[in-house]
Amino acid sequence: MSKIVAVTAGAKGVAHTHLAAEALSATAQALGHQIRVERHSAEGVEAPLQGAEIAAADVVLIAADLRIEDVRFVTKPVYRTSTARAVTQTAAVLAEALALTGEETPQMTTDTGQRPLRVVAITSCPTGIAHTFMAADALKKTAAARGWEIAVETQGSVGSQNALSAAQIQAADLVVIAADTHVDDSRFAGKKVYKTSVGAAVKGAAKVLDAALAEGVVLGTNLADTVDALKAQRAATRSGPYMHLLTGVSYMLPLVVAGGLLIALSFVFGIKAFEVEGTLPAALMAIGGGAAFKLMVPVLAGFIAYSIADRPGLTPGLIGGMLAVNLNAGFLGGIVAGFLAGYVARWLRDAIKLPRTLEGLKPVLILPLLSTAITGLIMVYVVGTPVAAILAAMTAFLQGLGTTNAVVLGLILGGMMAVDMGGPINKAAYTFAVGLLTSSTYAPMAAVMAAGMTPPLGLALATLVAKNRFTAEEREAGGAAAVLGLSFITEGAIPFAAKDPARVIPSIIVGSAITGALSMALGCLLVAPHGGIFVLAIPHAVTNLGLYALSIVVGTLVTTGLLIALKKPIPAEERARS
Repeated sequence: MSKIVAVTAGAKGVAHTHLAAEALSATAQALGHQIRVERHSAEGVEAPLQGAEIAAADVVLIAADLRIEDVRFVTKPVYRTSTARAVTQTAAVLAEALALTGEETPQMTTDTGQRPLRVVAITSCPTGIAHTFMAADALKKTAAARGWEIAVETQGSVGSQNALSAAQIQAADLVVIAADTHVDDSRFAGKKVYKTSVGAAVKGAAKVLDAALAEGVVLGTNLADTVDALKAQRAATRSGPYMHLLTGVSYMLPLVVAGGLLIALSFVFGIKAFEVEGTLPAALMAIGGGAAFKLMVPVLAGFIAYSIADRPGLTPGLIGGMLAVNLNAGFLGGIVAGFLAGYVARWLRDAIKLPRTLEGLKPVLILPLLSTAITGLIMVYVVGTPVAAILAAMTAFLQGLGTTNAVVLGLILGGMMAVDMGGPINKAAYTFAVGLLTSSTYAPMAAVMAAGMTPPLGLALATLVAKNRFTAEEREAGGAAAVLGLSFITEGAIPFAAKDPARVIPSIIVGSAITGALSMALGCLLVAPHGGIFVLAIPHAVTNLGLYALSIVVGTLVTTGLLIALKKPIPAEERARS
């Protein structure tokens, strides 16, 4: 009699998970074996395996249609199969798994039992000099002593070194983040992640690795987490100027949202109420328009430069962005300043070589001084005036658009929001609209947000009114898609589009294009660049609120109608299996 621990996880809802678990349990018991089954489904993890049960097991059987973290089984033989085979060929699956307790065959190798554990790590301390590299060295030495493979990315004062590649992250069994500063973990979605301080890694790397194995947490499995993972995957594939621009936009966005909403709140008391000094509306306008909006361009420029040159680019980028504001060059000037500062700082960082004893002066004195001086002088004497003229001309053109041209612009921007649902084309339209807020041009922002809401909303409605065209998994995801759509998260449509791009993508493009055109034609303006339906509750955040809501409803209905027309009904037995 053998002791078996098993994990079942179906990719198409709950049914496959439980069918596989019941089949394995019944057959194993009939053969006289002990078995414990852990079940993974959309409802979460049921009957999780305990450490003592795993330790006592002779073999681990994983019947899964999606990735299951197996780090906790590293000392055990692991046999993998699909849920379908576990249901239809249960006895054969059990026989093959039990064969691993004896002589293994080439077809029965384990995922981690036949290779070293793969670890990726990030180390970072506030100053980014000594402890960052000491922690990296300690983790490398300890992992190597155990026979593990490890790659460590150091985020130091002169930027990231040995940056982890998408392939390294994908292959990793475990992620360790030893940092005393913020480290973005979005690229590790779906991985087992353990976070600790950089000091802990320096003083006790062995304890950190042991704790990571025992206490690491897998990031996300529901629709919202799937969307986050897709965003992280897209971010990992971006490179060059586009990646740098989006980095700046992502850091600028909270300022735009906070500033726009505060300005909208000042309008609650009356459109001109902020003009009376000493009142609450005046204070709200001073915070939103006088502070947050003035920081938008410097932050945009600063983090474009940061993306290019890491920390050395931040100072010249921020100062170059502020110069763009002072020179009336707006967001266009900020973009130019960001790229200029970033490439200047990176060139200086790589070109200036100092003795190791003087290396500490480079990030705190030499690079900030030289890069800021060069960027500032070019902005003042070369870039500022012509870019300011271009921005003024573009603003005047947009504000003077007639109805026909406005509809065409809305049609284009709306369609762009749905083409790739958060990808480069979507972000180009969104960045264009956000940038125009700095010059008090609000119509494109309204069109873009409305058009970005309709794809997931239309899909969610379609899963309700045309259930026979969607699998059980898709119908279950419809509710989450509705929430994402109401929150202006266009990426909520991605899982649906990935399964049926030929029908879903044309439907959402047409719906979004009509929404954008209607918003522009009806003269809708939006002060805040994000928030979805929650912004609409603030008086005066949107002009022509009723008509704006109508444009969203019309676009959603058009999307739903096209989906119903284009998608074919799924056979009843396939819907049931799903």
